[in-house]
Amino acid sequence: MLDAALIKECADPSLKPAIVEQFVASAGSADPLAVTVKSGGRLVLVPKAASADEAMAIVRQYAGQAVVRVGLTQFPAGVGVKEASDLKPDLVNACQNLRKGTAMFAKVLRIVAKWYGNPTSKDVFPQIFEDAIYAWKTGEFEGVSVFQAEDPGTPVDVPQETKGTPVEEESAEPKPGEDAPETVQEVGRAGIRIDLSRIGGQP
Repeated sequence: MLDAALIKECADPSLKPAIVEQFVASAGSADPLAVTVKSGGRLVLVPKAASADEAMAIVRQYAGQAVVRVGLTQFPAGVGVKEASDLKPDLVNACQNLRKGTAMFAKVLRIVAKWYGNPTSKDVFPQIFEDAIYAWKTGEFEGVSVFQAEDPGTPVDVPQETKGTPVEEESAEPKPGEDAPETVQEVGRAGIRIDLSRIGGQP
């Protein structure tokens, strides 16, 4: 679980702390020096980095030839970078990685929310979030390369609730103007409303 102070200081302010935690739990890593390399859809085994220098050496070795993900947020290394030598060590700094990763994820979330028509119902948010996580992991959503796509800029107005957030149960009491629901006993006493006795040719 992420440190609350790290989230407050470093995470993108447009995302609620609970969403940041859920994002890192779903798509990221607990290790700020974590480097994941995939080539042709297959995971490439790389040595576990013990220092920022080692992590960056792995990143520079594979960037440009494979999909390289880095740090707490598994930020895609090389986004907006033309040369591997331009990759900065702040990619494996916990705070900077969280800052860059959550800012990029917030953009992905806006792209997905826009595709959904920017709904305001809190019931839709879990689906938007799931699709945004999938887009983060794959780099694509509905044929759009989300990391290179332009930011729609529209803030996500949907209440950002995690799946574990309890929703208040609706009261069973009927609202004013509504009829009280029939009980099973009342339904049983209702009598026959349609004459079915002639079905099947019976008199």
